[in-house]
Amino acid sequence: MALLTLRDLIARHVQDGQTIALEGFTHLIPYAAGHEIIRQGRTDLHLVRMTPDLIYDQMIGAGCARALTFSWGGNPGVGSLHRLRDAVEHGWPRPLELHEHSHAGMAAGYTAGAARLPFGLLRGYRGSDLDRVNPQIRRVACPYTGELLATVPALNPDVTVIHAQKADRRGNVLLAGIIGAQKEAALAARTLLVTVEEVVEDLQAPLNAVVIPGFAVTAVAAVPGGAHPSYAQGYYARDNAFCRAWDEISRGRDSFLAWLDGHVRGTRDHAQFLASLEQP
Repeated sequence: MALLTLRDLIARHVQDGQTIALEGFTHLIPYAAGHEIIRQGRTDLHLVRMTPDLIYDQMIGAGCARALTFSWGGNPGVGSLHRLRDAVEHGWPRPLELHEHSHAGMAAGYTAGAARLPFGLLRGYRGSDLDRVNPQIRRVACPYTGELLATVPALNPDVTVIHAQKADRRGNVLLAGIIGAQKEAALAARTLLVTVEEVVEDLQAPLNAVVIPGFAVTAVAAVPGGAHPSYAQGYYARDNAFCRAWDEISRGRDSFLAWLDGHVRGTRDHAQFLASLEQP
C-alpha cells in the first residue's frame, strides 16, 4: 500500500478508457477524487455507480465519460441531474452509453465481481421490462429447481475509489456510518484507491465495523473534507445548500462550465476547492 497525495494517486492509477467506480451511498462520496480526475483531464471512462448523483453529473458534464452503468440517477431530494440528461438527450458534451439496473442488480453485480464469479443472480427483475433497454440482463434456469432467474454480469472495475474516515499506515481502512456498496465495489476492483479524512496509527475500530484490509488497498491519500458536499459521519454534515444550488448551476451549459472552471479546473487541489466555495 502506498501513501500518496491525491494528485499522484489519480495520476498513477486512473487512465483514459478505464472502467471506474466512485462509490458511496449518500455518505462518504469521493468528491475530491472525482474532481481530481476532472482536473487531470481523464476521458473515455466507463463510470459505474449505485445512485450516481452530483459528482457523476460533474464528471459527465466535464466530458470524462463515454458510458454509465448505474441504478437511479438524480440529485437526492432536489431533482434531475441536468448534465446527465443533456448527455443522454442531446449528446453534450459527448454521447453517453447507458446500462441501467436496479439497486439490487448493481449489488448482485458487485457481489459477483468481489467473489470473482462471472455473473450475479436475483429474483428482483421478475415482472420488470428493464431488460428491454438493458440487454445485459439475461435469464437462466436454476439447475436445482428449474426456476427462471435474472442474471447480471459481474462488475469488476479497473479502479474503485472510495472515501472513508480513517486508514492506518498498513493500509487498513475504517468505514463507519451508512454503508452502501463500498465493500463489494472495493473487493471487486483490480485497483482500489482510498481517500480518507485522516491517517492514524490505530483505527480503534468498534465491534462490527467495516474494515477493508490493507492487502486489498492499492493506495491511500489523506484528503480532509474529501467527501464534501456529502458527509462523513463524525467529521462534517451534508451540505444541503450546495445540493439545492446545484440544480440551478447545472441547468445551463454556460453556468455549469463557469462553475467547473472556477471551482474545479481553476483550483489546485481539494483544499483550494473548498476555500473557493466560501468566496462570494
